[in-house]
Amino acid sequence: MFAFLQGFAYGLFLSCLPWLILGLMEPRLALPIDPPRRWQVLLRYWLLFPFLALVLWLTSLWGGFGASLGGWVAGLLAIAVEIPVERAWRRGRARRARRQREARARAAAERERAEQEQKAREAGLAVLDPQRPPVDADDVVLALCEAKGRLLQARRPDLAPQADRLYTRYGHVNQLLDGKFDPRELTHERSRKLVGEVAWSGVDQLHTMASVARGILGVDTEEVRRRLAQPALADGERRALERRMELVETTEARLRELKARNEAALTALDDAAVAVSALNTQRPRAGVAAEQALEDLRRFVDQAHRYDHSS
Repeated sequence: MFAFLQGFAYGLFLSCLPWLILGLMEPRLALPIDPPRRWQVLLRYWLLFPFLALVLWLTSLWGGFGASLGGWVAGLLAIAVEIPVERAWRRGRARRARRQREARARAAAERERAEQEQKAREAGLAVLDPQRPPVDADDVVLALCEAKGRLLQARRPDLAPQADRLYTRYGHVNQLLDGKFDPRELTHERSRKLVGEVAWSGVDQLHTMASVARGILGVDTEEVRRRLAQPALADGERRALERRMELVETTEARLRELKARNEAALTALDDAAVAVSALNTQRPRAGVAAEQALEDLRRFVDQAHRYDHSS
């Protein structure tokens, strides 16, 4: 045993110099650490492994002098075996840490979604379930369910309630129209059509938001910020991480812009609800008032489209 240990110490000590030269030339070949640095090569092969070899050699002196050939060979090959083993261990640990961060992010998203839905219920909003659309859902409501589902898949529960708000406004205006006009009237049909156009513009914005948010789904912003905070970071890696953060910030600005656009559709539906609620269809002039409300609603739709295009 002591003979093997003494031979291992000799072989390990002699192998440090070639690995030191190789590491100074190309640190990635001699280090299992990412990112590799030349000072880490010096620390490992100029101090750490020689010190370990010295400790093993001093321990082996209890058995006297007489190194074994097997110990020599094992010591010479020890570093070549240790590097890929440690590299695989570090990669496995990084994967586990990434999975844990993703699990925490999913759990946080679910908690935020539950909080958003609770707040929506308390505010009187009708909460859509993407997996179970309402029984009487039309094409607009089904599209809203799909858009909300895509936003949740993109882990943006902060944006998903916009689908609930749009659904609530859409249903409220349609209920008012059904209560004010006879479904057989042309005014009722035209008003429902205009309301649907406003709702469809909001659906398009929600789908665009989901597509934009999905573009940065794989970016771990916490990990990027942690790595940027490291002082010893190569210029190329720092530029790449800064570019990644710039993409995230640009995407968030785009999402805020789309969210603001959707407010135009919600405002148009609110204005339409107020205009329709003010009608008194029992009076002789009800037909004129209805046409005026229809004209107002059309103007709201045009304003919402102009805002969307100008943005």
